[in-house]
Amino acid sequence: MDHARWYAGLMDPKELASFLVDKATQYATKSFVEDDPIQIPHRFTSQDDIEISGLLAATLSWGNRKTIIAKSTELMDRMDQDPGNFIKEATAGDLKAFEGFKHRTFQAVDVQGIVMGLQALYVEYGSIGQFFASHLTPHSENLGPAFHAFKKFLLSNGLPARAAKHFGDPEGGSACKRIVMYSRWMARPNTEGIDFGLWEEVSPKLLSLPLDVHSGRVARSLGLLKRKQNDWKAVQELDTRIRAISPEDPAKLDYALFGLGVYEGWT
Repeated sequence: MDHARWYAGLMDPKELASFLVDKATQYATKSFVEDDPIQIPHRFTSQDDIEISGLLAATLSWGNRKTIIAKSTELMDRMDQDPGNFIKEATAGDLKAFEGFKHRTFQAVDVQGIVMGLQALYVEYGSIGQFFASHLTPHSENLGPAFHAFKKFLLSNGLPARAAKHFGDPEGGSACKRIVMYSRWMARPNTEGIDFGLWEEVSPKLLSLPLDVHSGRVARSLGLLKRKQNDWKAVQELDTRIRAISPEDPAKLDYALFGLGVYEGWT
């Protein structure tokens, strides 16, 4: 496929749709897990462990993927490779296990706050998936209301204000890249052995694509996105285009944008 022809606007929309579906199929394979932070929740089998390890790995997904995986593994070690039980049973003394942890601007106090917030969430809702589902309505067009409620809940239950930056909020205009990616991990069907399909109460139709500088460039080069800022309005614009192509499983096309950007060097 001639990259230059995309810039010239010479590709038919149906051809573009077929191209993206084919690229998603090409890159959405089990081998994807090997070099991606999603390998962290794949090390576990219980829903609680998968949900919690996945959230932490997604939240740390900032920077080099090898470093992200190493730091996420370190967190799991500090939780005795038992994140579900650690979260539910952690005492003030147990929180000392995170002392000295650091990943970029993410520090021990941030992890401690997440643990406290999740502990309260599991008591009240039973799971992160149930929390998300309870903050959606039949009229919800995406998971934005759940993202906003999730951040608000954590901040009200132990997450320090300094850690608010680690959780995107559509009401503040954020593209919410990491929590969007996490929701794909949890809610998208386990079709290729990558995503988990754990959140049966959350429709995959509501999933968005993680938007950052790299995926944004690919989306714009393909004519899928016109808005220049990588913000929540851009996420919604991309939603509209992607769902027209794959309404039942829009998040699968994330693999197309990722593959084109990372493996094929599209910018």
